[in-house]
Amino acid sequence: MDATYDAWTGPTAGDTVGTAGELAVLDRIVRRLPAGTPLLGPGDDCAVVAAPDGRFVVTTDMMVHGPDFRWAWSSPADVGWKAAATNLSDVAAMGAVPTGLVIALAAPQDTPVAVLESFADGVREAVTALSPGCGVVGGDLSTSATFTVSVTAFGDLGGRAPVLRSGARVGDVLAVSGELGRAARGLARLFREGVDPQGEPSRAATVASGADTDPDVARQRRPVPPIADGPAAAAAGATAMLDLSDGLAIDAGRLARASRVTLALDADGPLDATRLLDDLAVHGGEDHGLLATFPPDVALPGGFRRVGVVVDRGAADLVRGGAPVPTTGWDPYADWDGAAG
Repeated sequence: MDATYDAWTGPTAGDTVGTAGELAVLDRIVRRLPAGTPLLGPGDDCAVVAAPDGRFVVTTDMMVHGPDFRWAWSSPADVGWKAAATNLSDVAAMGAVPTGLVIALAAPQDTPVAVLESFADGVREAVTALSPGCGVVGGDLSTSATFTVSVTAFGDLGGRAPVLRSGARVGDVLAVSGELGRAARGLARLFREGVDPQGEPSRAATVASGADTDPDVARQRRPVPPIADGPAAAAAGATAMLDLSDGLAIDAGRLARASRVTLALDADGPLDATRLLDDLAVHGGEDHGLLATFPPDVALPGGFRRVGVVVDRGAADLVRGGAPVPTTGWDPYADWDGAAG
């Protein structure tokens, strides 16, 4: 058992998932999770969820110990929050309202049940804060040498068409809702200061350096995506939208290629060179804001603010002042250093 657990959950001398067994662990987890309003919730082979207009959106995302989180830097509750938030954000990016989550967990046999209970608390806290009314309607438990989380999320389009990545039109306004760069700045500090002399992630070093109380580190652990702004953007007439999971530049490139346009960042405004146009704001990920395009005569809804305009397709996906901006960002295959922590 990783001793780091003790720092996050207190003494963990009680049952492990291996000694408690699946039925007892499930019972202790499910009672902590938000139920939502499914037609049929956990307990049968499938849940039954409503699709009021005959359609629903569905997405899935994984978090694996090592490339996606480190126990030295994130508590089980943090991991639960992030697992929920990242999937809720994907649903919102389609213009839908999140309605249900299905969560599968694979944990080492010696994992204390208290760790899974804390994970469930984090899921509940995220859903309550970000998408009230959504619930956990099912899931699965298994065992693995590596702690792994897989979440599937469902959403209601409310009678609207889904907002795709491929709908941006020349002349549309490019806008962002949510934060840019905070999670990446927090992660950069953890890699810089939250490590031991051998460079391995360290809970003790994170606390001693002060990184543990850094607001940017808090955002890395628990992103706060603007879930309500997704449906608001759809209602306002957004022509294209996606979740900023891997960084503004790389995700803007995805939208530009899908829509066969070029996105031109404004020379000033929210992304001016002295404020947010730095490497981490443009190329760092995990803030889980929303990037959308709107017709030029539409008042931007919610927390959206203009950052650019859609122009005819050129040689680059993303430009600023006529110069190409590299569309790079987080890539788990290229960027994971192989450590777990």
